[in-house]
Amino acid sequence: MTESYESVRLTADVVTVTEDGRVLLVERGRDPFKGLWALPGGHVDAGESSQEAAARELGEETGVLVDPAALFQVGAWDEPGRDPRGRYVTVVYLAVVPADTEVVAGDDAAKAVWWPYDSLPPLAFDHGAILDAVRDSMPS
Repeated sequence: MTESYESVRLTADVVTVTEDGRVLLVERGRDPFKGLWALPGGHVDAGESSQEAAARELGEETGVLVDPAALFQVGAWDEPGRDPRGRYVTVVYLAVVPADTEVVAGDDAAKAVWWPYDSLPPLAFDHGAILDAVRDSMPS
């Protein structure tokens, strides 16, 4: 029996919501999906936990600084084909921040904007499905 393994990359994404029902999205400044909106996130670096990576990426892409311990893990998304670059698994975290939290785009984000959760633009990757799952799990 021959076993076959594929290379898998690990990322972390953050669903950042305000107390008044907005969600933080970034406009991607790079391919894939350049120009589309996405959750802040990115690759987990060597020696880093996905939780640490989520907090780091949130800060780099939006200027929103959170303690990694304040992030709540909501799940992992691992469907084959979710990223055109290859097999990616993402661990998704939730951050709840004050309504007046200011954002500044940085790193590979062209823009960072608060969007009403019920009026989102077309999203990159499977981030629409991620946001639907998170919204469905949040207390009303």
